Amino acid sequence: MSTRRKSRRLPPLSGVLMLVMASTGLVVIDLTIVAVGLPLISADIGDGASAESVVVTYMVAMGALTQVVGSLSDRWGRRPLFLAGIAVFTLSSLAATVAPDLLWLDAARVVQGAGAAAIMVNGIPLLSDRYSGEERDLAIGAWGSFATAAGLLAPVFGGVLAETFGWRAVFAVNLPLGVAAWVLAVRVLPRSPGAAGTTEASGTPEAQAPRAAARTDWLGSLLLMLGLGAATLLMLGSGDTPWSGRDTAVLLTACAALTAFLAVQLKVSAPTLELRMFGSPAFSGAMLAVLLSRVLTIGGSVYLVLYFSDGLGMSPTGAGLLMTPIFLAQIVMGMVGSKLIGDRPPGLVIGSGYALKGVGLAALALLITPDTPWWALVVPLLAWGAGGGIAGAPVMAVAVRVTPPERVGMVAGTVSTLASLGAGVGTAALGSVFALSGGDGAEAVTDGARTVLAVSAALAVVAVITTVTLVGPRRVPARVPAQEDVIPPPPGSEGHCGAS
Repeated sequence: MSTRRKSRRLPPLSGVLMLVMASTGLVVIDLTIVAVGLPLISADIGDGASAESVVVTYMVAMGALTQVVGSLSDRWGRRPLFLAGIAVFTLSSLAATVAPDLLWLDAARVVQGAGAAAIMVNGIPLLSDRYSGEERDLAIGAWGSFATAAGLLAPVFGGVLAETFGWRAVFAVNLPLGVAAWVLAVRVLPRSPGAAGTTEASGTPEAQAPRAAARTDWLGSLLLMLGLGAATLLMLGSGDTPWSGRDTAVLLTACAALTAFLAVQLKVSAPTLELRMFGSPAFSGAMLAVLLSRVLTIGGSVYLVLYFSDGLGMSPTGAGLLMTPIFLAQIVMGMVGSKLIGDRPPGLVIGSGYALKGVGLAALALLITPDTPWWALVVPLLAWGAGGGIAGAPVMAVAVRVTPPERVGMVAGTVSTLASLGAGVGTAALGSVFALSGGDGAEAVTDGARTVLAVSAALAVVAVITTVTLVGPRRVPARVPAQEDVIPPPPGSEGHCGAS
């Protein structure tokens, strides 16, 4: 009992934790740092056209690729994929820095998203391999809080860079940071072959042999990328023009590709997405919470920054600084959330976090006008960040707790895929909501932001109900010991799919 009360508040520091937090922060920052520079990008190389695609292409590319990269990391090892991801991310940042037009920039962002996928998806597995028990929960909590806070801090950093050096600086800053991350990764990452070769994964190399030899699900990966790409393309165009035959074709393509993807996942021996894991209510609730969290955090913050700049007339730096209450509260309460799930049911902890986040969003929706003083928004912004911190860290810990060790890479891919999908689809979908206001003046921007915040508050209520119901008012085991204890064998191995 006494050792329980004296449990840690912070995970022990290690080179792996520092690397994972820094590199993941770099990836997440690029989700939102560009939002501040969108008006400058549009004016410089977009011929006045909307530059929203610069944000969404990155998110969708990362979301479409993380699942397959997560599966590959279980077979090929964390180190080579992580190093490759940093290299691709850094080189594509250079390409974005020198982009002569919007098409070039969008292409560079797609490649950058691919590199980001390899970085992001290896974070949870690397920490899961390095830590165990309560230390693992705290490390994942620190990682999640830092990553989310980094994304919310990005508008501040991006505003200063864009205002001082121009929009290209928001990409150029990745170059020295990327090189430093690559050098650190070479020094601290273990040279083991990965999950297939570690005793933490499943005990023996023989136990891993069938999994390591399994073929990669390239067909499923291609179908997933096609489906997500088509769906996001459809939402990018919604609200700009009337519905057309092209929109119908894109919608049918998305539905067909995603339906085919699900069918393939039920048949292949080594699926890109392990659907049977969704048979666990706690896992399903955690994954849905990840999706909704990114819609609220990334999608909502993009249009809140637009309100600060175009509704209140703030400079890019000022708009970014006004986001600081969110990330400060996120960091502090993220560690609190990690501690709370050690003694309390995760579903109630996560649900209370989303409830607080919803209160903050609803208060903002009621308060914002073109004349609202900035200080009146600080308390709701703190509530938004505090709720996100309380909910976010336990979600990641629950996902790892209910996952067999040899599937951590795949599940990390699922988490990152849903996070990126939530960010990309959330930005696009909330953009459609934002566009309903019409017009370009401060009043129209405020009306659009108000509607976005109201919808986000409603989604927070959905997140509360989902997490309390699915994750539930009960303790989640510290760790699932083996794959066969949780996931039924794939179709064909025992003559059935294992559904009950």
